[in-house]
Amino acid sequence: MPVYQSPGVYVEETPSAVKPIAGVSTSTAAFIGIVPDELKLVARGQPDANGRPTTKLINFTLPLTDKAPALITNWTQFTRQFGDLVGDGAADGVPVENPAVDERHRKLAHAVYGFFNNGGSRCYVARIKPTSDPLGFDPADLGAALKALEAIDEIALVAAPGMVDDSVRARLVAHCNTTGDRFAILDGPETGDPANPPAGVQPSDMAASYFPWIKVFDPASALKDPNGDGQLNVPPSGHVAGVYARVDAQRGVFKSPANEPILGALGVSQPISKADQDNLNPAGVNCIRLINGAIMVWGARTLGGDANGELKYISTRRTLLFLRESIEEGLQWAVFEPNTPALWQRITRNVTAFLTDVWRSGALFGASAREAFFVKCDAETNPPELRDVGQVVAEVGVAIAQPAEFVIFRISQSTAPGR
Repeated sequence: MPVYQSPGVYVEETPSAVKPIAGVSTSTAAFIGIVPDELKLVARGQPDANGRPTTKLINFTLPLTDKAPALITNWTQFTRQFGDLVGDGAADGVPVENPAVDERHRKLAHAVYGFFNNGGSRCYVARIKPTSDPLGFDPADLGAALKALEAIDEIALVAAPGMVDDSVRARLVAHCNTTGDRFAILDGPETGDPANPPAGVQPSDMAASYFPWIKVFDPASALKDPNGDGQLNVPPSGHVAGVYARVDAQRGVFKSPANEPILGALGVSQPISKADQDNLNPAGVNCIRLINGAIMVWGARTLGGDANGELKYISTRRTLLFLRESIEEGLQWAVFEPNTPALWQRITRNVTAFLTDVWRSGALFGASAREAFFVKCDAETNPPELRDVGQVVAEVGVAIAQPAEFVIFRISQSTAPGR
């Protein structure tokens, strides 16, 4: 305590009892792709003797020397490290009539381009090299890539564009279950039978699957066939991850990433009707459909759909992940504090202040904060036997707003207008 020697008014600064809990980022994505050490990129060549355009192949050697995930914050940065969709026309190349390109690289490149084009701002890219394995890569390399991603705390979304094998999808889901702080966006097959939804991976509320693939403009295809439309079917996971990021930024993680246009999508690999979706939606297969002239994400369920019970909606699961991670990081100061009623009160105040802001944002259901959530940290939740082993326990309950998946209007004829 300071010592005062003369009469007067003195002002002292004291630390606030409330330490604000900041909401964590929910839109940083991680992409895993198969990329060889050297790429063949298609570029525009000099016109031939008849003035017709020609194409050539440009060699691009990846500058990366290790398998560490690379932080990518814009498309230009990606092209410098992983190659562009087309080569540099001014560079030396070998003229060819029908140039071949690496399809695996194109899947990854279009996914990252679609991510940034749809609203994404930060992602990590982990490269695995192609092998003669039936999967096209060494499964141990996939495990190493996932292990490296575990250490990057800010990652909230994980995808492996174009890898539709059930074993790969299962490992992505297992990765999210292990870390407990991220969500997997899975690609379905390019085409399929909507009447028989694939069984595939076991239901999980830590992932969502999308079907079918989307059509985008591909510069390499346009160069290879000047008379064609230049369109290419690509897996949707990268574009959908960008939609997640856009919705999170504009509305919040509690808003379903659905009824949203996929920017850059020109069509779908297989048209889906309402009757088709009637079979797919209960199974948790989120459809991408042409709605009112736009290619839309038209599904908002976790993998398995109805089998996941109260966590069958993407927004519900991702909101819980957001709350869990935010509270965990925001309460690190409490570790090693004296486990007394004063600590319990501080924890209660901090979590209550955070959840009040979350409720005001529209994420929680209730006419008042009291209806939307509760926080309990007192002698009842912290009996002597728990205190003796160094534990402090707080119980938190939230009522998350559910999406209006089925909007129903009941219309009847009235013979008495105005009633």
